[in-house]
Amino acid sequence: MRWGIAGFGWVAADYMTPGIRAAGGTVTAIADPSPRARERAASLGMRAFETAEAMLAAGMCDLLYVATPNDTHLEPVAAAAAAGIPVLCEKPMAATIDGAEAIAATVADRTLYGTAFDQRHHPAHVAMAAAIAAGSIGRPVGVRIVYACWVDPHWSPHGGAHDNWRADPGRAGGGAVIDLALHGLDLAERLLGEPVERLSIALQRRIHDYAVDDGGMLTGRTASGVLFQSHVAYNCAEALPRRRLEVLGEHGLLIATDTMGQTAGGTLMRRSSDGGEGVAIDFAAERSPFAGQAAAFMAAARGEPHDFSITRDLALMRLFDNAYREALTWL
Repeated sequence: MRWGIAGFGWVAADYMTPGIRAAGGTVTAIADPSPRARERAASLGMRAFETAEAMLAAGMCDLLYVATPNDTHLEPVAAAAAAGIPVLCEKPMAATIDGAEAIAATVADRTLYGTAFDQRHHPAHVAMAAAIAAGSIGRPVGVRIVYACWVDPHWSPHGGAHDNWRADPGRAGGGAVIDLALHGLDLAERLLGEPVERLSIALQRRIHDYAVDDGGMLTGRTASGVLFQSHVAYNCAEALPRRRLEVLGEHGLLIATDTMGQTAGGTLMRRSSDGGEGVAIDFAAERSPFAGQAAAFMAAARGEPHDFSITRDLALMRLFDNAYREALTWL
C-alpha cells in the first residue's frame, strides 16, 4: 500500500518510513513546509510537497501518516477525511483537548482513523499482553513504567531541518509528559484490557531552561483496582538505564527492559512468586514497533479486524487533559 507522510521530521524519517517498508508498504510522497525536509525526501526517491492537501490531490497515497507538530494535526487529518483516505496520526491527538475534539468531529465516520501509539505494537509488549491474558502472573496488581530521555532546549535532529517544537508549550501542548506519558497510559490499557480511570500528575521543570515540564510522575488506577505509575522525563541522560516496564501480578512479575521507545529489541522476563530464576519470554526482537504499527494499520485499511479506536483515544485525551491542567497549577 502507498503511504503519504505529512511532516517528514525525525520520527517519520528515521523510524516510521523504515517501519512502513519493513511491513511491506511504500512511502511514495511527503508533505512538509521545510525545504530541507523536502530535499531529503526527494533524495530518497519520494515526491515532496509543501502541503498535505497538494500531496493528497496528486492521488499518490492510499494511507496518510501525520507527524507534524501537535498543534497542526487537524489540517492534514481533515484533508485525509475529505478524501476518504485512512489516516494514522501521531500522539497526542492534538496539543489541546479542543483540538482533539475537533479531530474526532472531523473524522467521524468518514474514514479509518488511528492514533499512532506504536508501543501497542512492540513485539515484546504484544507478548506481555498475551502472557497476562493467559494468567501467567495471576491477577495484575500494578503497572510501573520508566520512560525517559534527554531533550535539551537546543535539541534538533537532522542538522536543524526542524526546530525543537517539543519545548514550545503552544505547539506541543506541554513538554515531556504530553510527549511520553500517553504511550504508557495507552499501553497499560492494552496490557490490562481496561483503561486507567483515575489519574494524577506531578510535574517538574527541574533541569532545562524552557517553558514546558522536563519531567513528571503519573499515578492512577483502573476500575478493577490495578495501580498505575509512570515516570517520564526529558532530563535523563541517554547513557543511563531509562526504559523499563513492569507488570506485577499476584503470582509473578513481568519485566520488559529497553522496549519502551522507537527501537526494536530489548528483553522480556517473567519471575514467579516461588522465588525461582527468571524465565525469558521470546518475541520477534528484530521487528520494530513502527513496523508492527504500519502492518496493523494496513490490515485495518484492508478491512481486517483491528483495535484502532478514536473513541478510546479521545477518552484518554480527556482523562489526561483533566489531570495535566490540574498539575500545571502546582508547577
